[in-house]
Amino acid sequence: MFKKIVLGLLVLSSFALAEVINIAVAANVSYAIPQLKKEFNKAYPETEVRVTLGSSGKLTAQIKNGAPYGLFMAANMKYPKALHVDKIAITKPVIYAQGSLAMLSNKKQDFTKGIELAKEASINKIAIANPKTAPYGKAAVEAFKNAKIYDSTKDKLVYAESISQTVAYTITATDLGFIAKSSLYSPKMAKFKKNINWVDVNPKLYTPINQGIVILKNGENTKGVKDFYDFILGQKARKIFESYGYLVP
Repeated sequence: MFKKIVLGLLVLSSFALAEVINIAVAANVSYAIPQLKKEFNKAYPETEVRVTLGSSGKLTAQIKNGAPYGLFMAANMKYPKALHVDKIAITKPVIYAQGSLAMLSNKKQDFTKGIELAKEASINKIAIANPKTAPYGKAAVEAFKNAKIYDSTKDKLVYAESISQTVAYTITATDLGFIAKSSLYSPKMAKFKKNINWVDVNPKLYTPINQGIVILKNGENTKGVKDFYDFILGQKARKIFESYGYLVP
């Protein structure tokens, strides 16, 4: 009986010590975040990380409207910088990873044509993330314009709310999609082969996608938030990001 009481007290005390942190994460990181959380919890088992995924623009709007996130992992530096200027972010934006664009099709394509493939008559619909709220969508439009094919492709564009939705559209409803390369490292995407179903977009066609992290006011003086922030900028997270196709500064 005594042992049961002691065990019960230990269980209750572990719950009392547990800390829950809420973080906002850009949709392109959705493929890597489960592994990041798993590795983080090896070192900090007492901290529960709750993740809200979405486009960086929409997450920023939520944060400005009082959403209780303690930390923000954005898909670019623009939104974290704006939050820092507004004093909603208490740390300066720091690059945690650099993303890249890939072209994906659920059918075999002649990717030797590069981005010029997008203007072919056989390509009727092209999925991209909304360039107004999603940095990868903005990068895709920039790539079209720099390749001088935007005018011949703009009527083909189908806009998704986030990069994960862009992947879904590409697989089910369009002929081609411009996605975050990181999404191709998800196990469910293993059937899509490089140079057959996907290829990198020439990085010279778009501004590097520097992804920024900030601690928000709601996370100030919160140990779990600071621990997760430090983890994301550390070597273990770096290796995970690299395994998902990101570059890490």
